[in-house]
Amino acid sequence: MEHAKPPLTLYLAAPRGFCAGVDRAIKIVEMAIQKWGAPVYVRHEIVHNKYVVDSLREKGAVFVEELDECPDDRPVIFSAHGVPKAVPAEARRRDMVFVDATCPLVSKVHVEAARHHADGLQMVMIGHEGHPEVLGTMGQLPRGEVILVETVEDVATITPRDPDRLAFITQTTLSVDDTAAIVAALQARFPSIIGPTKEDICYATTNRQAAVKSVAPLIDALLVIGAQNSSNSKRLVEVGKAAGCDYSQLVMRADQIDWRAMSGVRAVGVTAGASAPEVLVNEVIDAFRARFDVTVEVVETAQENVEFKVPRVLREPA
Repeated sequence: MEHAKPPLTLYLAAPRGFCAGVDRAIKIVEMAIQKWGAPVYVRHEIVHNKYVVDSLREKGAVFVEELDECPDDRPVIFSAHGVPKAVPAEARRRDMVFVDATCPLVSKVHVEAARHHADGLQMVMIGHEGHPEVLGTMGQLPRGEVILVETVEDVATITPRDPDRLAFITQTTLSVDDTAAIVAALQARFPSIIGPTKEDICYATTNRQAAVKSVAPLIDALLVIGAQNSSNSKRLVEVGKAAGCDYSQLVMRADQIDWRAMSGVRAVGVTAGASAPEVLVNEVIDAFRARFDVTVEVVETAQENVEFKVPRVLREPA
């Protein structure tokens, strides 16, 4: 006789998954392949998700790390995270066809940095060293014009050219709470520092973190679906832990769930980073249904209807 499955409530955080910038970037690759045929080259993972990258690879995208791995005669796409100014400059020099899939909210930070630089201010960037978005943003200005800080402690050690001539910008996928603490430290040490009129952290990052905070008190465990190199996904795990859910785990797919850790659990929260497709969320729900008698509850804290247009070159006939 089959044993009855233990009951379990899955709380789905909403919003979760794809944001408008990711949606646009994926569309750009798909439309480029339709317009110019395969292969289309993509510098860096278009978004940080293996499932998405693999499915685009099957359609004819070739992913490379640097422009010098691309032939001159095939189109190249720059990832949603943004690129240093030197990259499109080199593509133009080589007379390449290129499409920039940088998220418009990242481009907004680039414009902000350039404007402050033109006003003679040195930039402080709050972000994670080595992340493609940080490299792209710092690469908008000459070397030495952007000082990177990752933590509150870093603020005490930086030596700007002129403490009274500073502005700050941030990576768009940071923890809202951690960033607020770093901004407060910057403002305490450099009272005249200029910040963005509206926070650089994007709406999607903010909304997904708020949804996790709402789910956390209801659950015994939190699963964040996303890639190990996805900044916004890793922040969701941290937000879950900070909100009191000690068992907060990042998983790429259902096959990474630690089922031993789920024994005795009665309520699990599920969310997905901004580059994780909903198909992977459904896969996780199905995996739980195979083992538990599942009730699904949606915890919605905001509604998103943001949409970004793809570049004109892709909307024009070939």
